[in-house]
Amino acid sequence: MCEENCDKGKGFIAVHVGAGYHSEEKKSNYKEACKEALLHGMKALQEGKSAIDSVTATIVALEDNIWTNAGRGSNLTIQGTVECDAGLMDGRSLGFGAVGAVPDIQNPVLVARKLLSQQLEGNLSLGRIAPCLMVGAGARDWGMDRGIHKSTPDELITEQSRATYKRYMERLEASQAKRARMTMSGNKDSIGASCEEKSLDTVGAICLDSHGNVAAAASSGGISLKQIGRVGQAALYGCGCWAQNADDGLPGVGVATTGCGEQLVKTLFARELATAVISKETISDATSHAFQNNFLGSPFLKDVQEKQGGALILKYCLSGGSVEDVECIWAYTTDSMCVGYMSSRDSKPKTHLSRLPEHLQCGKSVVIEGAKVNL
Repeated sequence: MCEENCDKGKGFIAVHVGAGYHSEEKKSNYKEACKEALLHGMKALQEGKSAIDSVTATIVALEDNIWTNAGRGSNLTIQGTVECDAGLMDGRSLGFGAVGAVPDIQNPVLVARKLLSQQLEGNLSLGRIAPCLMVGAGARDWGMDRGIHKSTPDELITEQSRATYKRYMERLEASQAKRARMTMSGNKDSIGASCEEKSLDTVGAICLDSHGNVAAAASSGGISLKQIGRVGQAALYGCGCWAQNADDGLPGVGVATTGCGEQLVKTLFARELATAVISKETISDATSHAFQNNFLGSPFLKDVQEKQGGALILKYCLSGGSVEDVECIWAYTTDSMCVGYMSSRDSKPKTHLSRLPEHLQCGKSVVIEGAKVNL
């Protein structure tokens, strides 16, 4: 790490607002959400705050934005309520904090951040081990006891999320009625959602600070009409995010995944990606290898017809205590992915909404893109 001889506020932040389907009419909303989050995170970074604090500030901005499926405006459960997942990892300590299916909290990442802080403080009284993951009402109450605001349904549910819930409930009722008719006639139900019907817009962020510390985080409202208590990849270790500082000649890496939570959980995809990046010479080769072998070709997803996943990946090296060779790429198998990034040298954030080329098949092919980083 660069504890001396480093420029205060120097660093890099990258964000995504999901790999899934992003309509053209909402393109500007998604890109603006990325811009606002990057500016919040960069402000924290330039004030000399750590990578973990800066990535937290970035995710809070995304959770507050009504156009993302995280915090305010999250997808509703089948009972019309909001339950969120969030997790973050500190590359310096390798600590991880997360909450799953937590109700009544607009910024679940703040509870996850406090869980991480509790771990770094050491064991609790009587030698009890501090938790790294809490779920449900217990996570909510734990956060409230430490000053996290309890949100009302009116604060969490937007007109857009309510309208989406109504539309999906109507589709569910129609699907169930069709399934009943087909079952009675002896036919199999072939109803399925296309890529364009799947909004898998989990948010994520990666931050690299001037000391060479990296942090990554993910936050999500989960899939539409999810069951009460369902926990997705954003809250699970090695699935939603990964961060590991450069050390002993090995590169540092940050990963934030997005897509179908159950598929990312079964493949431990964030950690698989990080392992590939650390072990292979180029970040693009590592990403291609991980997507082809550990996701699209994973034996754990052999019965899945469409693999829905995406990831934002950062790689860097240290030389003489200085950060160098910073690379950032994103990859996805869905219809589209929206990302943003900003270096401390940039005057403004950069954003990009990437779409799957027409000759590639959604859920069966991977797109890999990247950006040059100058610190």
